[in-house]
Amino acid sequence: MTNPALQRKIGPATATFIVVANMVGAGIFITSGILAARLPGPGWILACWLLGGLIALSGALSYAELATRMPEVGGEYVYLKRLYHPVLGFLTGWTSFVVGFTVPIAASALAFSEYVSGALAGTGGPSPAASAFSKKALALAVIALFTLIHYGGVRLGSRVQNVLTSLKILIIAGLAAAGVLAVRSPFPALSFPGAETGTLLGFGTAMMMVMFAYSGWNASTYIAGEMRNPRRNLPLSLIAGTLIVTALYLALNVFIFRSLPYAEAGGVIPIVAQASVRTFGPWMGKALGLLVGFCLLSSLSAYIILGPRVYYSMAKDGLFFSFARRIHPRFGVPGWSILCQGFFASVMVLIGSFEQLLIYMGFALNIFPWLAVLGVFVERRRNGGNAAAGAYKTWGYPVTPLFYLVASLGLMAVNYINRPLESTAAIVTVLAGIPVFVLWLGRKR
Repeated sequence: MTNPALQRKIGPATATFIVVANMVGAGIFITSGILAARLPGPGWILACWLLGGLIALSGALSYAELATRMPEVGGEYVYLKRLYHPVLGFLTGWTSFVVGFTVPIAASALAFSEYVSGALAGTGGPSPAASAFSKKALALAVIALFTLIHYGGVRLGSRVQNVLTSLKILIIAGLAAAGVLAVRSPFPALSFPGAETGTLLGFGTAMMMVMFAYSGWNASTYIAGEMRNPRRNLPLSLIAGTLIVTALYLALNVFIFRSLPYAEAGGVIPIVAQASVRTFGPWMGKALGLLVGFCLLSSLSAYIILGPRVYYSMAKDGLFFSFARRIHPRFGVPGWSILCQGFFASVMVLIGSFEQLLIYMGFALNIFPWLAVLGVFVERRRNGGNAAAGAYKTWGYPVTPLFYLVASLGLMAVNYINRPLESTAAIVTVLAGIPVFVLWLGRKR
């Protein structure tokens, strides 16, 4: 019996929604409060979000060229194994499995439970003694639910994804618009106090957390093999999704810092909920906080869609467990990969710790996109600048990919200086995949 192949059923709207959903997750809803405790003014925070959007857009423009030259399922795994060596392709898939998808799924589920618990506090919600247990239980239940939804096929999963992402965009845009109309205080002056060495180093670390919130700008490349007309729809989804998210992030931060005095924002994790309570009153603020919690489900759903496609591509090459390449005969999805990913994300929920995970993930997830964007130069040099018919050419080349490479490398260097423990852990995680690759290659031979 032959293994059925993945079919091209995903259109440009769903692909764009997947990019938006994969980017707009726990990061934007918690990061600004952490940044406010580290940076001396809101001008610095808006600069972080704007610069992060420019870096993500330059990466998306570069990936659009790679994706249309190699329009297959697997994203960076495909690019790196072709551009450099199969070991780098394996390492990006290894990192995706250990860090890139399972940890964000867990983080999104935990953030959802935090927002829901905060919204229910004082309204018959769980007692403080049961709070920690109930948050973990809710996060595990959410992962199980969405794992089963996406196990049920692309058609069902796409519908759920589109509805959740549309809701997310409406909620964030509505919060930003309502903030402009309801908040009477002016936005604090965009000054940059404390522009000294310590602040600049703090800015670099803050940018790493911001880049975690922007991670996912490359999301639709993982499903290229399931997209209709990928040479046209891939660049459209990458660029449109990144621009939409950048605008939403900036608008949401304007709402936050028009609503909350800067001195009250520092260290607040559910900062959007607190800004909503301050602007609209306790009852409406809690209701909006609950809606923000549901926004996180869109991101969790997108991660569950994307990860198994990487494992599927690796398994086809004999570099992952053979069950990962099995396509469900009825539902047409890599079912065992989806279930396996859900299990390990649940383990992360049980052992997870939040702020360190942001730094750890941000560093680990920056390594392979950096190599992939460098691959634009490698691919052009290898083929004499010629591209396959209809392939997208990076706008602003060579400045656009160079900007991404310099900015991303600089952030990793600053982050290593400021947070060596988490950065070293990220590097060790990546390097741990090398002996695994050697063992797997020997087993394959």
